[in-house]
Amino acid sequence: MQDTDRRVPIDAQKVDAPLSQFAVFLVVTIRPAAADLHAVRDVLAALDDLAKTVGFRDMAANLSCVVGIGSAAWERFGRPDRPAELRPFITIKTAAHSAVATPGDLLFHIRADRADLCFEFERLLLEQLGDAVDVVDEVNGFRYFDARDLLGFVDGTANPSGAGMAEATLIGDEDPAFAGGSYVVVQKYLHDLAAWNAMTTEQQEAVIGRRKADNVELDDTEPQQAHKTLATITDDDGTEFEILRDNMPFGSPASGEFGTYFIGYTRRLWVIERMLKRMFIGDPPGLHDRILDVSTAVTGGTFFVPPLHLLEALGDGDGSAARIAPADRHADRPRRSPR
Repeated sequence: MQDTDRRVPIDAQKVDAPLSQFAVFLVVTIRPAAADLHAVRDVLAALDDLAKTVGFRDMAANLSCVVGIGSAAWERFGRPDRPAELRPFITIKTAAHSAVATPGDLLFHIRADRADLCFEFERLLLEQLGDAVDVVDEVNGFRYFDARDLLGFVDGTANPSGAGMAEATLIGDEDPAFAGGSYVVVQKYLHDLAAWNAMTTEQQEAVIGRRKADNVELDDTEPQQAHKTLATITDDDGTEFEILRDNMPFGSPASGEFGTYFIGYTRRLWVIERMLKRMFIGDPPGLHDRILDVSTAVTGGTFFVPPLHLLEALGDGDGSAARIAPADRHADRPRRSPR
């Protein structure tokens, strides 16, 4: 339900912003010059202002933006301390499938119930960043029918709700300097729909672990575990560690590209890392997640989402390099296109 009574736009860095009808997933790398880093600092520190500038034009559309910072970029920012679990995405390579790590210093997760607001925010964001960054990946996602992926199944059923949302996604007293922050992992999956659609509905349901029509959970066919089981992490007592998924379908029928952009927010990075190991290696090993037989991961990245006050503090640089206006920086270098 849209919040038509909203009086102010959604703050930047709201991990628990409403699930939206549209999203842009933008991954960039920061160019190596000191001036590039300073320019990025300034843009990130003012991200909340940009979200309000665009979001105020239709507050019922729930525009929001979350930025995540990669491990190498965090080092470049020169902060005196570091989130306890922040590290590069861990590559997983098996004989059958691989979870690849791809470049990315910053992830921008832009959400709204109007595609034009996502577009406008991204346009202004990249205008401000100028030549300080290179775009390495851009995906435009959309909500598909009743929250289904392009495989035809409801996606995100196991998301936390209510008070469980913060417990699952926001760092707490275990890392007090970064309390209120989160970790986010992203992967872009491309689907072989011809192979998937060649399967019977019953075979597809066994892979996912839910009925296709009504989303009811099914028992696994031992020893092979379904996707919903391999993607669930519990402790020895059976307590589940939840994550917040905001996956989005994307694609182009004209080019034959169909995919799912996986994005998971978590208080505990190890939970998503263990989930991916269970999917790609299998539990027991050798019995990998069969959804990977029709879904190929072509990107992978891990980022830390600082709470808003820490993001704004990034603008307090050491001033060791001269600040240069965006229009003047690297005027002789062409902007690189997304790849």
